[in-house]
Amino acid sequence: MQYKIPTVAGAASNIVAYATGYDFRYKNGMPIRYVAFPFPVAGQPKSVHHQYIFEGKDAVTGKPMMQAIIDALTVPLTENEKYKGPPPEAASEPRLLKPDTEDNLQRLFKDKDWTDYNPIILPTETRVAKMLAATRHKPDEVIKTIDWPGGARPLTVEKAAACAVMAGAKPEYFPVILALATAVPFGNSTSSMSNMILVNGPVRKQIGMNSGTNAMGPHNEANSVIGRTFTLMSKTVGGLHSGVTTWSTLGNTIQYNNLCIAENEEALPAGWEPFHVQMGFKPTDSVLTAGIGWTYISSVGEAQRNYPPHLLMRDYMMALSAMGSTATIVMDPTVAVLLKDTQGFKTKEALSQWFSENVQKTIGSYLGNGVLSGSTASLASQGLEPYATWVKQPPETIIKPFNNPKNIHIVVLGGKIQTTWFVTDFRLGRGVLIDNWR
Repeated sequence: MQYKIPTVAGAASNIVAYATGYDFRYKNGMPIRYVAFPFPVAGQPKSVHHQYIFEGKDAVTGKPMMQAIIDALTVPLTENEKYKGPPPEAASEPRLLKPDTEDNLQRLFKDKDWTDYNPIILPTETRVAKMLAATRHKPDEVIKTIDWPGGARPLTVEKAAACAVMAGAKPEYFPVILALATAVPFGNSTSSMSNMILVNGPVRKQIGMNSGTNAMGPHNEANSVIGRTFTLMSKTVGGLHSGVTTWSTLGNTIQYNNLCIAENEEALPAGWEPFHVQMGFKPTDSVLTAGIGWTYISSVGEAQRNYPPHLLMRDYMMALSAMGSTATIVMDPTVAVLLKDTQGFKTKEALSQWFSENVQKTIGSYLGNGVLSGSTASLASQGLEPYATWVKQPPETIIKPFNNPKNIHIVVLGGKIQTTWFVTDFRLGRGVLIDNWR
């Protein structure tokens, strides 16, 4: 618009459908012209790209691709394309539903895609009021305004309470859920990302979260319900609906409870601080931290003396994308004790530093991830190092992609039954004080 140069945007057909439909109606209001290419584009040889452009058809109009591009650049704007001003407000759902039978209401919530397709507790006024009594915050207080994907939807304390009821939460969980609501909606992309929810501090014991045996399994009410509430808030207020605003190729089963865990702070070896303390909070603070990621690799069995666990972790980390130098290692307390007492890692930070200095992969492998190659090219074009140097190297060049040890996090939980650990690429964000939501 600023340069008055005719432009046509190109994308995959599912993205074009979102951009010209939901996004146009509820977010930008800008009638951009698009052509749609077949998918996938990344990773294809030039011959395929040549075929897309010179022999293929535009999925939007059905015209030959080059003709569609020329028409989009030259044909006069339609009346609809001359639209100016903000997009219209999305029609909001009524605050209250009409009374009906339990079966009909359960079916309605599923038909509206307001659930994870497991049975819910219907959020009656009485149940929601009981949940609201667990916080001093007013029902109409806006926790955040969600502007993606499309529109501006206020997530209020009352809406969070309704989702908490639906998930089966106890009122004592509600301050934790309100802190979690600040991170809604859950991560989503065309790839199959998911989330991690980490709780630290006294609240873990106060509400009965499990940080010991089976800490990551479906064996604890608080862990399960709090994680599920995140999904319900994301699908209702967050507006995440399959094929409309989300297109994850495979999806991710972790999104059912979003890997909701609590750190076993009592089992940390001396010198290893809880995660929230590492992030600058006090030990007595109750903190929730949400993260986003894709990959989750499990060790098979017990650690061996002839090949200590940090060496295997290093090997497994080579399979991570290393986007943003990010990794989160989740380990049983027995592994933490081994690493401290036998391998000399006196702090979590020392272990993170070792990973940063010792995880290696080829630049070809690193840039083999299409998302990374795009972001790295952008950083390199700005002259930022080490990316500007990396993109000039032959594919077989060895690099250390985890170049920021502060983004390599260590979380300790589990029942001290087996020296087991997980390597993940979850990127943990800024923690939220749960006590602020009581």
